[in-house]
Amino acid sequence: MVPAALEEQLVDAEADSLPPPASPKFGSPAARLLFAISLVLIAFNLRPIFPSLSVVLPEVIRDTGLSTVGASLLTTLPVLCLGLFAPFAPGLAQRYGAERTLMGALALLAFGTALRGIDSVTLLFFGTFAAGAAIAVSNVLLPGVVKRDFPERAAIMTGLYTMALCAGSAAAAGLTLPIEHVLGSWSAALATWAAPAVVVLLLFIPQALRVKPQAAHTGFRVEGLWRDRLAWQVTLFTGLQSALAYCVFGWLAPMLRERGFEPTVAGGIVSLSVMVQVVTCLAVPSLAVRCKDQRGVNIALVLCATIGLVGMMFAPAWSVLFWAVMQGIGQGGLIAAAMIVIVLRSSDSHVAAHLSGMAQGVGYVLAAIGPLLLGLIRSWTGSFDAAVALIVVLGLGAGLAGAGAGRALHVGARTVRLENRKSRSR
Repeated sequence: MVPAALEEQLVDAEADSLPPPASPKFGSPAARLLFAISLVLIAFNLRPIFPSLSVVLPEVIRDTGLSTVGASLLTTLPVLCLGLFAPFAPGLAQRYGAERTLMGALALLAFGTALRGIDSVTLLFFGTFAAGAAIAVSNVLLPGVVKRDFPERAAIMTGLYTMALCAGSAAAAGLTLPIEHVLGSWSAALATWAAPAVVVLLLFIPQALRVKPQAAHTGFRVEGLWRDRLAWQVTLFTGLQSALAYCVFGWLAPMLRERGFEPTVAGGIVSLSVMVQVVTCLAVPSLAVRCKDQRGVNIALVLCATIGLVGMMFAPAWSVLFWAVMQGIGQGGLIAAAMIVIVLRSSDSHVAAHLSGMAQGVGYVLAAIGPLLLGLIRSWTGSFDAAVALIVVLGLGAGLAGAGAGRALHVGARTVRLENRKSRSR
């Protein structure tokens, strides 16, 4: 049950492609292992741009003269890109192949991250934008490639993929400030996170080029999804829980520093919260699929994430580690719960792919509002205290949407096959 539950998190973004994409032919077990390692390492690189900026944000504001409003836009920009560019991923994969599209996205990610090391506010914004676009495409395609190329090891690969995502976040949160102290510059510390992306790119290029892309077209259409109430509840749940997550990635370290914590300690607390996410991110799928529905699980996780974040903002300093662990438990579980309800609420793989696209496209745009408003509240009031109202509202919204999305129903959508102009419901 646990392996099957983990595997169900993987949504194939290329489910509509005809002919279906073929798995690459590996010449040896060593080549297959290298490809698996490459995919996991790509996942590691999909999160560092978020917390790495957060932990040095006060220095960025001080040295560039960036206003708090400008800083809010900067922390929001990559999250917004996740929603804006995710819809383009399936089409790029159909034209160039998933592996080559991932290769291009990884190159763009390395380039954008490196640009953040140049002493220019314009390039800081542009680099963040480019990296966010690259992550958006990779977020959509990578799970499907894992599922397609390692079907007999999908559960193990999902676990490694999940741990790599969290490890990248935790490493960036905990190591960026020590790197800044060694290099003497926050911009150099931000650019350092291009290095692992370049290493993986060099490793992945020959593997991606070895796979010959095949001409494909969209062979299916899903009807009725955007008019369905349950689909919108899943989308809102995905977006609002993501808004909580990116408030943590974007602003938790500055919040803790404003409370009086040393910069490296603040980064360490954020890193701890992210590392705890691994446990519930791996455990929640097996729990969720065993339940009659997922309403109780979703609401409980929202409470943990929200209360934990509020606790870190206002509880006594000696208890912050406890609240960080609680927040990590809730947030890690929410990440998995949002992924699993997409699959459980879908009647087939085509509906799941389109529902995932809807949840990511609209949901991440909605999620971008969280860190943006939090920064604006800090600018308007001079402190983060008033932001607790925003955190509570986001938590309340995520809880209500999670209760709706957790019902044991399927979205009211049907799959229509375009081939031979014949339609069929699935």
